[in-house]
Amino acid sequence: MAGVRKIINDPVYGFITIDQPLILQIVSHPYYQRLRNIHQMAFAHLVYPGAMHSRLHHSLGAYHLMGMALMELRSKGVTITAEEELGAKIAILLHDIGHGPFSHALESRFVKNVSHESISLKIMQALNEEFKGQLDTAIAIFTDQHPKPFLHQLISGQLDVDRMDYLNRDSFFTGVAEGVIGYDRIIKMLTVLDDELMVEEKAIYSIEKFLISRRLMYWQVYLHKTVLGAEMMLVHIFQRAQELIGKGVEVRGATTALDFFLQEPRLLDTREQLDLFCRLDDHDVMATIKNWQDHSDPVLKKLCSDLIARRLYKVQLQGEPVDTAFTAAKTKEISERFGFTEEETRYFVFTGIARNTMYNPADERINILFKDGTVRDISKVDHALIQQTLNRAVEKYYICYSR
Repeated sequence: MAGVRKIINDPVYGFITIDQPLILQIVSHPYYQRLRNIHQMAFAHLVYPGAMHSRLHHSLGAYHLMGMALMELRSKGVTITAEEELGAKIAILLHDIGHGPFSHALESRFVKNVSHESISLKIMQALNEEFKGQLDTAIAIFTDQHPKPFLHQLISGQLDVDRMDYLNRDSFFTGVAEGVIGYDRIIKMLTVLDDELMVEEKAIYSIEKFLISRRLMYWQVYLHKTVLGAEMMLVHIFQRAQELIGKGVEVRGATTALDFFLQEPRLLDTREQLDLFCRLDDHDVMATIKNWQDHSDPVLKKLCSDLIARRLYKVQLQGEPVDTAFTAAKTKEISERFGFTEEETRYFVFTGIARNTMYNPADERINILFKDGTVRDISKVDHALIQQTLNRAVEKYYICYSR
């Protein structure tokens, strides 16, 4: 496979080049190809019809940005070996491989106490076995065990290429211009000091724009009330299905893989379970929901029929907790209208909290390197906008109820 070179035409960046045989083998692997059938943005397409892009699109985009970032850092004299470059590219390519169907919404429904990051690592370890240890460096970088922390920070940090791609890509496919970021300028301004990733002083305004874009995209797209309503409907469908299974009612998934995880959430501690997990995608879930429109349980039947027909929950977002009297009145109204018991009605009327933090210095830092050699966290830089709004978490209370 010497001299391999594949060109992928990407609508966001133009041409993406794959010129390493190992990366081509990974991209061609069934575990990776599964990402074609998992939406990057779950149900956002119910609000923004263009948001049909997949996790495969996103991981290839992040891989492309990683290549640009490594090239930029090398041009500034940062030592990055060929092995480290390959490792970082593989790590970013596989950073989301552990996502299940509809990602975060169903994460805890099919696997027990295992986050998608942990599943990504399990899959990388399985691939490493298959490729005879060639993913050792990628795994060390992914788990932050590599002696150069900046390589991990490019994959997972406040200013990683993962975020740069999904903001740019999600903005492109939704048509929401607020998410557009100057990713190319930010990458040009990346630098490394004492093996830590930093940004040159000139990029402060671009970073500011990046953080603001992220907050706007959360409220306008990721936590949009209709998207939130659709995802809660999906969660409640599988919650109800598993509740019925617990009571001995027969509820079957449309595919072998989904049925296996539906009957009992697993730990993914065997290769067989991992293989089955890597057969799960959005198609399994949607085919199952279509089937359940005819289920004998009226709650499951209504939830599934409503989701397929896009009769989504009505969602109200507000700054203060939802009035309990309003919730009680809605519960009574829906119980009477559909003939559900009070216990069943909790699937059709419920409250919750949506929250988003733009930047948390305690979690991960964006360090600015000034011309005089000093380093400061961006939240300590003397800019009014950053100081006033950066660290504050925004919380919104919501009530969802059936129309």
